[in-house]
Amino acid sequence: MAILRKRGAAARTFIIENVDRHPADIARVAAERFRCTRQAIHKYLQQLLKEGILTAEGHTRSRVYRLAPLITWHRRYLLAGLAEDRVWREDVAPALGGHPDNVRDIWHYGFTEMLNNAIDHSEGTSVTVEFAKTAAATKITLIDDGIGIFKKIQAALHLADERHSVLELAKGKLTTDPANHTGEGIFFASRMFDEFLILSGGVFFSHEFHETEDWILQSSSSTKGTLVMMELHNHTARTARQVFDKFTSGEDYGFTNTVVPVNLMRYGDDNLVSRSQAKRLLARFERFKHVVLDFTGVTAIGQAFADEVFRVFREKNPQVQISVCNANPEVMRMIERAEAGRTPT
Repeated sequence: MAILRKRGAAARTFIIENVDRHPADIARVAAERFRCTRQAIHKYLQQLLKEGILTAEGHTRSRVYRLAPLITWHRRYLLAGLAEDRVWREDVAPALGGHPDNVRDIWHYGFTEMLNNAIDHSEGTSVTVEFAKTAAATKITLIDDGIGIFKKIQAALHLADERHSVLELAKGKLTTDPANHTGEGIFFASRMFDEFLILSGGVFFSHEFHETEDWILQSSSSTKGTLVMMELHNHTARTARQVFDKFTSGEDYGFTNTVVPVNLMRYGDDNLVSRSQAKRLLARFERFKHVVLDFTGVTAIGQAFADEVFRVFREKNPQVQISVCNANPEVMRMIERAEAGRTPT
């Protein structure tokens, strides 16, 4: 009996965590996972429907299951005089309920940092917070009516394109108000959540947490202001401290390390071949002790690009350690030639 109860609990958890990916065939997927009949899985599905954890549409073979929203609300706040800790304490924290401490810590950091960005930087008049919680995950979206984060960074750093702002955000230590902000909020928050996205102006930026980091940058329809969405599994084992420890060092936990997704340099079919592209990639690297260049999605780089990054910059900035990950053999050959001071023949 205890074994059956344990398997039943595991099956329920599996259904809750996977139904969004398999809304039409969750019974088959779960039956295969637990090596039981679909009829046995349907008993768990019916129980979850009765408890209000799932909803269903259609009949028999065409039935589609989805997670039911347990708590949803949206509220508009005027930015003038708004305090992010008060919104957290009075509205968001109570809605989260009994989440584990590590989950609440991530939400506390991410929500208050993103709301503070809207208050201090957006130049808008209001922000709308949308809250949605299911049995599996919680999603919070903030939408302000300000100037737009990418446009503001573009103007502050004199960038040629709004899309260049995303690369600067991914590096970290970026702020348009250095007297009052460290530029760490978006960098760390984007790496704490299962999914983190920003939509502003004509740019859509998304970071998803898997075994490896997954970055998406693409054009979107033009929007006013900035939309930030954060989503996190309600029972993730991830902690805020794990994320901080990955990028900090020393007794003062200084933000000394960063991982830069080189693929964010590419737009469409652009190839990374020129020194000007390399210099844009290298901007502000001198603020870090260790920079990891992640070449996921980059199939090739040019000689001039490699030489600027792996020979010229290193000679001028020996205090900055640059290392590489996820580079294919062709990219590695070009890097090794640059490091050796040789050029392709």
